[in-house]
Amino acid sequence: MKPIPPLTALRCFEAVARLGGVTQAARELHVTHSAVSQQIKVLEDVMGVALFVREARGLRLTEEGRLYALDIRAALRDITHATRRAQARPHESELVISTLPSFAQHWLVPRLASFREAHPYYRVRLLTSLQVEDFRQGVADIGIRMGQGHWPDVAQQKLFDDEMVVVAAPHFSLGPDGRLPVTAEDVLACPLISSPDTPWADWCKAAQVAEPAAQSVVLSANDSNIVISAVRLGQGVALERRSLVAHALAQRELVQITGIRVPYRYPYWLVWQQREILNARQAHFAQWIEAQVDVYLRGNGAAQGYPASVRSA
Repeated sequence: MKPIPPLTALRCFEAVARLGGVTQAARELHVTHSAVSQQIKVLEDVMGVALFVREARGLRLTEEGRLYALDIRAALRDITHATRRAQARPHESELVISTLPSFAQHWLVPRLASFREAHPYYRVRLLTSLQVEDFRQGVADIGIRMGQGHWPDVAQQKLFDDEMVVVAAPHFSLGPDGRLPVTAEDVLACPLISSPDTPWADWCKAAQVAEPAAQSVVLSANDSNIVISAVRLGQGVALERRSLVAHALAQRELVQITGIRVPYRYPYWLVWQQREILNARQAHFAQWIEAQVDVYLRGNGAAQGYPASVRSA
């Protein structure tokens, strides 16, 4: 069995094949022209295969060299990705949580101080994204997702159901008289701030009013952080998840308009890699967040969706 060629030689070969010349490869790799040429010779000697044809104007890939370059390029890409994943994997003292940016900012982060007080030996790292975290990559220890559940390759435990309420800034006013909207009809007369999946139709059905006209939506964003920021600035009213506005409502930074509320179609779930026995940091976080959810639901009078115990096996 022939030895695996040196990585330096493979990197030089891939760069020459991709860039079309030794000079360009040397520039990219920050080495000399002669160093690249020497590595190409080393690679061909190790392999016993001619990868280039030497011509007056430079090097030209042989057919064997062209095919080999494609494979080596893919292999180097895999090595790069594997290295990044290994560097990103948590240490024993680090708890990595993946979740949505909006949930992290408005629900999780305000409560994390109590987790750190209970478990001061953990460093918490949040990975926030609108994309679903792939636990097979091994970066996140545990995650909080919003959806219908039944994701492949992950174990999942329901945390709670959410509901939608209409909110506005305390200084927002409807019309020249400077008053806040009061009725459902008032709400629909306001500029609406929304996201693509905001269930205005459900809310309007519960309020027994017609659905808003398309032009009523003055701003649409796919991130609830943007929606809530615009509402805080008094740019309009929004139908938002209570989990994201409960703290602002309690602090009178936002006000709820009407008592009409409707269920949100996507519950929150605690998720982790399937078939994985919870390690200590995962189990500690699972126990902590269950207690936090219990307090939150009791405080908001939403007795639905209480979490069951997350087992450690």
